[in-house]
Amino acid sequence: MTTGVLDYESDAITQLMSMAEEDWTEQELREALQRAIMLEVSTIPPYATALWSITARNGGQPVQDSVQEILFDEMFHFGLVCNMLTSISGTVVLTDPLTVPKYPGELPGGVNPGLVVYLSGLSRESAGLFAAIEKPENPLAYAADGNTIGAFYQRIANVFPKYAHLLTGQHQVKFSLGTNREIVAMNTIDDVLQAIHVIQTQGEGTTASPQDPFPSAPGELAHYYAFKEIAVGKKLVQNPTTKKYEFTGADVPLPDSFPVARVPRGGWPRQGDPNSPDQATAKLLDAFNQHYSAMLHALEHAWGDDPTQLGTAIGLMGQLRDTAQQIVGVKLPADPRFTYGPEWLLV
Repeated sequence: MTTGVLDYESDAITQLMSMAEEDWTEQELREALQRAIMLEVSTIPPYATALWSITARNGGQPVQDSVQEILFDEMFHFGLVCNMLTSISGTVVLTDPLTVPKYPGELPGGVNPGLVVYLSGLSRESAGLFAAIEKPENPLAYAADGNTIGAFYQRIANVFPKYAHLLTGQHQVKFSLGTNREIVAMNTIDDVLQAIHVIQTQGEGTTASPQDPFPSAPGELAHYYAFKEIAVGKKLVQNPTTKKYEFTGADVPLPDSFPVARVPRGGWPRQGDPNSPDQATAKLLDAFNQHYSAMLHALEHAWGDDPTQLGTAIGLMGQLRDTAQQIVGVKLPADPRFTYGPEWLLV
Protein backbone atom coordinates (compact mmCIF):
# COMPACT_ATOMS: atom_id res chain seq x y z
CA MET A 1 0.00 0.00 0.00
CA THR A 2 1.41 3.35 -1.06
CA THR A 3 -0.89 6.30 -1.43
CA GLY A 4 1.53 8.48 -3.37
CA VAL A 5 -0.19 11.48 -1.78
CA LEU A 6 0.86 12.62 1.67
CA ASP A 7 -2.57 13.84 2.75
CA TYR A 8 -2.59 14.91 6.42
CA GLU A 9 -6.27 14.01 6.68
CA SER A 10 -6.02 10.53 5.15
CA ASP A 11 -6.12 7.26 7.10
CA ALA A 12 -2.75 6.17 5.74
CA ILE A 13 -1.26 5.29 9.13
CA THR A 14 -4.26 3.09 9.88
CA GLN A 15 -3.70 1.37 6.54
CA LEU A 16 0.00 0.89 7.25
CA MET A 17 -0.80 -0.55 10.67
CA SER A 18 -3.25 -3.00 9.10
CA MET A 19 -0.60 -4.40 6.74
CA ALA A 20 1.44 -7.42 7.72
CA GLU A 21 4.98 -6.35 8.56
CA GLU A 22 6.45 -8.74 6.01
CA ASP A 23 4.45 -6.98 3.29
CA TRP A 24 6.05 -3.60 3.93
CA THR A 25 8.40 -2.57 1.12
CA GLU A 26 11.03 0.11 1.42
CA GLN A 27 8.46 2.52 0.00
CA GLU A 28 6.08 1.76 2.88
CA LEU A 29 8.92 2.39 5.31
CA ARG A 30 9.73 5.77 3.75
CA GLU A 31 6.05 6.70 3.74
CA ALA A 32 5.71 5.66 7.39
CA LEU A 33 8.66 7.88 8.35
CA GLN A 34 7.22 10.85 6.46
CA ARG A 35 3.95 10.35 8.31
CA ALA A 36 5.82 10.09 11.61
CA ILE A 37 7.37 13.47 10.77
CA MET A 38 3.86 14.83 10.15
CA LEU A 39 2.80 13.46 13.55
CA GLU A 40 5.68 15.19 15.32
CA VAL A 41 4.95 18.46 13.51
CA SER A 42 1.26 18.20 14.43
CA THR A 43 2.00 18.36 18.17
CA ILE A 44 4.07 21.53 18.02
CA PRO A 45 1.34 24.14 17.27
CA PRO A 46 -1.07 23.09 20.06
CA TYR A 47 1.69 22.68 22.65
CA ALA A 48 3.39 25.95 21.66
CA THR A 49 0.12 27.90 21.60
CA ALA A 50 -0.66 26.74 25.13
CA LEU A 51 2.87 27.55 26.32
CA TRP A 52 2.86 31.02 24.78
CA SER A 53 -0.52 31.83 26.33
CA ILE A 54 1.13 31.89 29.77
CA THR A 55 1.44 35.49 30.92
CA ALA A 56 4.84 35.09 32.62
CA ARG A 57 7.59 35.31 30.03
CA ASN A 58 10.63 34.14 31.99
CA GLY A 59 9.68 30.62 33.01
CA GLY A 60 10.38 29.25 36.44
CA GLN A 61 6.83 28.03 37.05
CA PRO A 62 6.68 24.20 37.18
CA VAL A 63 3.82 23.72 34.69
CA GLN A 64 5.29 26.27 32.30
CA ASP A 65 8.71 24.63 32.47
CA SER A 66 7.17 21.18 31.95
CA VAL A 67 5.27 22.21 28.81
CA GLN A 68 8.38 23.92 27.45
CA GLU A 69 10.50 20.80 27.99
CA ILE A 70 7.90 18.67 26.20
CA LEU A 71 7.85 21.12 23.28
CA PHE A 72 11.65 20.83 23.00
CA ASP A 73 11.32 17.04 23.12
CA GLU A 74 8.89 17.10 20.18
CA MET A 75 11.34 19.19 18.16
CA PHE A 76 14.06 16.70 19.08
CA HIS A 77 11.90 13.76 17.96
CA PHE A 78 11.14 15.56 14.71
CA GLY A 79 14.86 15.89 14.00
CA LEU A 80 15.57 12.24 14.73
CA VAL A 81 12.84 11.02 12.37
CA CYS A 82 13.96 13.41 9.63
CA ASN A 83 17.44 11.87 9.89
CA MET A 84 15.92 8.38 9.66
CA LEU A 85 14.10 9.27 6.46
CA THR A 86 16.94 11.06 4.68
CA SER A 87 19.42 8.35 5.64
CA ILE A 88 17.41 5.84 3.56
CA SER A 89 17.27 8.30 0.64
CA GLY A 90 13.85 9.71 1.49
CA THR A 91 12.83 13.34 1.11
CA VAL A 92 11.37 15.36 3.99
CA VAL A 93 8.18 17.12 2.83
CA LEU A 94 6.86 19.94 5.03
CA THR A 95 5.53 22.63 2.71
CA ASP A 96 3.05 20.77 0.55
CA PRO A 97 -0.38 22.17 1.53
CA LEU A 98 -1.60 18.59 1.94
CA THR A 99 1.02 17.75 4.57
CA VAL A 100 0.62 20.68 6.97
CA PRO A 101 -1.50 20.23 10.12
CA LYS A 102 -5.17 21.22 10.06
CA TYR A 103 -6.85 22.53 13.22
CA PRO A 104 -9.30 21.73 14.58
CA GLY A 105 -8.97 18.23 13.18
CA GLU A 106 -7.80 14.71 13.91
CA LEU A 107 -4.17 13.64 14.05
CA PRO A 108 -2.64 12.72 10.68
CA GLY A 109 -3.07 9.29 9.18
CA GLY A 110 -5.85 8.06 11.45
CA VAL A 111 -3.87 7.89 14.72
CA ASN A 112 -6.11 8.07 17.80
CA PRO A 113 -9.27 8.19 15.66
CA GLY A 114 -11.98 10.52 16.91
CA LEU A 115 -9.59 12.73 18.87
CA VAL A 116 -10.05 16.32 17.64
CA VAL A 117 -6.96 18.47 18.19
CA TYR A 118 -7.48 22.22 18.49
CA LEU A 119 -5.43 25.34 19.18
CA SER A 120 -6.18 27.24 22.39
CA GLY A 121 -4.62 28.56 25.55
CA LEU A 122 -3.37 26.50 28.48
CA SER A 123 -6.15 25.06 30.62
CA ARG A 124 -7.05 21.84 32.38
CA GLU A 125 -9.08 20.95 29.28
CA SER A 126 -6.29 21.56 26.77
CA ALA A 127 -3.83 19.64 28.97
CA GLY A 128 -6.30 16.75 28.89
CA LEU A 129 -6.27 16.93 25.10
CA PHE A 130 -2.47 16.81 25.10
CA ALA A 131 -2.49 13.78 27.41
CA ALA A 132 -4.90 12.06 25.01
CA ILE A 133 -2.50 12.76 22.12
CA GLU A 134 0.37 11.13 24.04
CA LYS A 135 -1.64 8.35 25.70
CA PRO A 136 -0.13 4.86 25.44
CA GLU A 137 -2.24 1.84 24.53
CA ASN A 138 -1.92 0.78 28.17
CA PRO A 139 -0.62 3.33 30.70
CA LEU A 140 2.90 2.45 31.90
CA ALA A 141 3.50 0.62 28.61
CA TYR A 142 3.43 1.06 24.86
CA ALA A 143 1.84 -1.63 22.75
CA ALA A 144 2.87 -3.24 19.48
CA ASP A 145 -0.58 -2.81 18.00
CA GLY A 146 -3.49 -0.40 18.17
CA ASN A 147 -3.66 3.14 16.84
CA THR A 148 -1.48 5.11 19.23
CA ILE A 149 1.64 7.06 18.30
CA GLY A 150 3.82 4.64 20.28
CA ALA A 151 2.30 1.65 18.52
CA PHE A 152 2.99 3.20 15.13
CA TYR A 153 6.63 3.76 16.08
CA GLN A 154 6.84 0.16 17.27
CA ARG A 155 5.74 -1.03 13.85
CA ILE A 156 8.45 1.10 12.23
CA ALA A 157 11.00 -0.38 14.65
CA ASN A 158 9.86 -3.90 13.78
CA VAL A 159 10.20 -3.32 10.02
CA PHE A 160 13.30 -1.11 9.83
CA PRO A 161 15.93 -3.86 10.42
CA LYS A 162 14.81 -5.56 7.19
CA TYR A 163 15.95 -2.43 5.35
CA ALA A 164 19.02 -1.58 7.40
CA HIS A 165 21.11 -1.99 4.25
CA LEU A 166 19.50 1.21 2.90
CA LEU A 167 21.09 3.39 5.60
CA THR A 168 23.55 5.72 3.92
CA GLY A 169 24.24 8.34 6.58
CA GLN A 170 23.57 11.04 3.97
CA HIS A 171 21.76 14.35 4.48
CA GLN A 172 22.01 14.11 8.25
CA VAL A 173 21.56 17.12 10.50
CA LYS A 174 23.36 17.07 13.86
CA PHE A 175 22.30 19.46 16.57
CA SER A 176 21.89 19.71 20.34
CA LEU A 177 18.62 20.91 21.85
CA GLY A 178 19.96 20.59 25.39
CA THR A 179 20.66 17.79 27.86
CA ASN A 180 19.77 14.37 26.41
CA ARG A 181 18.46 15.97 23.21
CA GLU A 182 21.25 15.29 20.75
CA ILE A 183 19.95 15.00 17.19
CA VAL A 184 22.40 12.41 15.89
CA ALA A 185 23.08 10.81 12.53
CA MET A 186 21.30 7.56 11.68
CA ASN A 187 24.27 5.57 10.42
CA THR A 188 23.33 2.12 11.75
CA ILE A 189 20.20 0.21 12.65
CA ASP A 190 21.20 0.51 16.31
CA ASP A 191 21.10 4.31 15.94
CA VAL A 192 17.58 4.04 14.51
CA LEU A 193 16.22 1.64 17.12
CA GLN A 194 17.68 3.65 19.99
CA ALA A 195 16.12 6.84 18.60
CA ILE A 196 12.72 5.16 18.30
CA HIS A 197 13.02 3.88 21.88
CA VAL A 198 13.75 7.43 23.07
CA ILE A 199 10.74 8.81 21.20
CA GLN A 200 8.40 6.15 22.59
CA THR A 201 9.50 6.31 26.20
CA GLN A 202 9.74 10.10 26.39
CA GLY A 203 6.14 10.24 25.24
CA GLU A 204 4.68 7.29 27.09
CA GLY A 205 7.03 6.13 29.83
CA THR A 206 8.15 2.51 30.23
CA THR A 207 6.52 -0.69 31.46
CA ALA A 208 8.06 0.00 34.88
CA SER A 209 7.85 3.74 35.41
CA PRO A 210 6.00 6.88 34.32
CA GLN A 211 9.27 8.81 34.35
CA ASP A 212 11.10 9.91 31.23
CA PRO A 213 14.17 7.61 31.07
CA PHE A 214 16.03 10.27 29.06
CA PRO A 215 15.20 13.43 31.03
CA SER A 216 16.70 16.87 30.63
CA ALA A 217 16.32 17.23 34.42
CA PRO A 218 16.01 14.55 37.14
CA GLY A 219 12.54 13.20 37.82
CA GLU A 220 10.85 14.39 34.63
CA LEU A 221 7.71 12.48 33.74
CA ALA A 222 6.99 11.12 30.28
CA HIS A 223 4.75 13.46 28.30
CA TYR A 224 1.49 11.59 28.90
CA TYR A 225 1.87 11.66 32.69
CA ALA A 226 3.14 15.25 32.78
CA PHE A 227 0.13 16.48 30.81
CA LYS A 228 -2.21 14.30 32.89
CA GLU A 229 -0.94 15.93 36.08
CA ILE A 230 -1.80 19.35 34.64
CA ALA A 231 -5.22 18.16 33.47
CA VAL A 232 -6.13 16.53 36.79
CA GLY A 233 -4.47 19.18 38.92
CA LYS A 234 -2.71 16.63 41.13
CA LYS A 235 0.81 15.20 41.20
CA LEU A 236 1.30 11.56 40.22
CA VAL A 237 2.43 9.45 43.19
CA GLN A 238 2.92 5.75 43.83
CA ASN A 239 0.51 4.22 46.31
CA PRO A 240 2.72 2.64 49.02
CA THR A 241 0.26 -0.22 49.51
CA THR A 242 -0.79 -1.16 45.98
CA LYS A 243 2.35 0.20 44.27
CA LYS A 244 0.06 1.63 41.60
CA TYR A 245 0.58 5.16 40.32
CA GLU A 246 -2.27 7.54 41.13
CA PHE A 247 -2.97 11.23 40.57
CA THR A 248 -3.55 11.91 44.27
CA GLY A 249 -0.50 13.92 45.25
CA ALA A 250 0.02 17.62 45.87
CA ASP A 251 -1.93 20.22 43.92
CA VAL A 252 -0.62 21.27 40.50
CA PRO A 253 -1.61 24.94 40.11
CA LEU A 254 -1.99 26.40 36.65
CA PRO A 255 0.09 29.48 35.85
CA ASP A 256 -1.75 32.65 34.92
CA SER A 257 -2.45 32.65 31.20
CA PHE A 258 -4.39 34.56 28.59
CA PRO A 259 -7.78 32.95 27.83
CA VAL A 260 -6.99 32.09 24.20
CA ALA A 261 -10.14 30.97 22.39
CA ARG A 262 -10.14 27.93 20.15
CA VAL A 263 -8.85 29.04 16.77
CA PRO A 264 -11.46 28.34 14.05
CA ARG A 265 -10.68 26.11 11.08
CA GLY A 266 -8.81 28.16 8.50
CA GLY A 267 -8.08 30.94 10.97
CA TRP A 268 -9.93 34.05 12.02
CA PRO A 269 -12.13 35.41 9.18
CA ARG A 270 -10.64 38.70 8.08
CA GLN A 271 -14.04 40.32 7.50
CA GLY A 272 -17.75 39.68 7.89
CA ASP A 273 -17.48 37.91 11.24
CA PRO A 274 -18.11 39.35 14.75
CA ASN A 275 -14.58 38.30 15.72
CA SER A 276 -12.83 39.49 12.57
CA PRO A 277 -9.56 41.11 13.69
CA ASP A 278 -8.81 44.78 13.29
CA GLN A 279 -6.02 45.85 10.95
CA ALA A 280 -3.26 45.74 13.59
CA THR A 281 -4.25 42.29 14.83
CA ALA A 282 -4.61 40.95 11.29
CA LYS A 283 -1.09 42.18 10.60
CA LEU A 284 0.20 40.21 13.60
CA LEU A 285 -1.68 37.09 12.55
CA ASP A 286 -0.34 37.36 9.00
CA ALA A 287 3.21 37.93 10.25
CA PHE A 288 2.97 34.80 12.40
CA ASN A 289 1.81 32.72 9.43
CA GLN A 290 4.66 34.07 7.31
CA HIS A 291 7.22 33.16 9.99
CA TYR A 292 5.68 29.69 10.32
CA SER A 293 5.77 29.09 6.59
CA ALA A 294 9.35 30.33 6.34
CA MET A 295 10.33 28.02 9.20
CA LEU A 296 8.84 24.99 7.44
CA HIS A 297 10.72 25.90 4.25
CA ALA A 298 13.97 26.32 6.22
CA LEU A 299 13.53 22.93 7.88
CA GLU A 300 12.81 21.30 4.54
CA HIS A 301 16.04 22.76 3.15
CA ALA A 302 17.99 21.79 6.29
CA TRP A 303 17.23 18.12 5.59
CA GLY A 304 17.64 18.63 1.88
CA ASP A 305 20.57 20.57 0.54
CA ASP A 306 21.57 23.07 3.25
CA PRO A 307 21.96 21.94 6.92
CA THR A 308 22.78 25.53 7.93
CA GLN A 309 19.09 26.35 7.41
CA LEU A 310 18.40 24.72 10.78
CA GLY A 311 19.80 27.85 12.41
CA THR A 312 17.43 29.95 10.32
CA ALA A 313 14.50 27.77 11.44
CA ILE A 314 15.43 28.14 15.11
CA GLY A 315 15.59 31.90 14.71
CA LEU A 316 12.14 31.88 13.11
CA MET A 317 10.79 29.84 16.04
CA GLY A 318 11.84 32.70 18.29
CA GLN A 319 9.98 35.16 16.05
CA LEU A 320 6.91 32.90 16.22
CA ARG A 321 7.02 33.02 20.01
CA ASP A 322 7.41 36.79 20.14
CA THR A 323 4.58 37.38 17.67
CA ALA A 324 2.28 34.84 19.36
CA GLN A 325 2.80 36.51 22.72
CA GLN A 326 1.47 39.73 21.21
CA ILE A 327 -1.49 38.00 19.56
CA VAL A 328 -2.70 36.24 22.72
CA GLY A 329 -3.05 39.55 24.53
CA VAL A 330 -5.69 40.88 22.10
CA LYS A 331 -9.30 40.39 23.20
CA LEU A 332 -11.95 39.11 20.81
CA PRO A 333 -14.26 42.00 19.88
CA ALA A 334 -17.45 39.93 20.12
CA ASP A 335 -16.46 38.08 23.30
CA PRO A 336 -13.79 39.91 25.32
CA ARG A 337 -13.68 37.07 27.84
CA PHE A 338 -11.33 35.42 25.33
CA THR A 339 -8.34 36.43 23.24
CA TYR A 340 -7.03 35.61 19.77
CA GLY A 341 -4.59 32.78 19.16
CA PRO A 342 -2.10 32.25 16.31
CA GLU A 343 -3.45 30.41 13.27
CA TRP A 344 -0.45 28.29 12.17
CA LEU A 345 -1.36 28.53 8.48
CA LEU A 346 0.89 27.80 5.49
CA VAL A 347 0.94 30.88 3.27
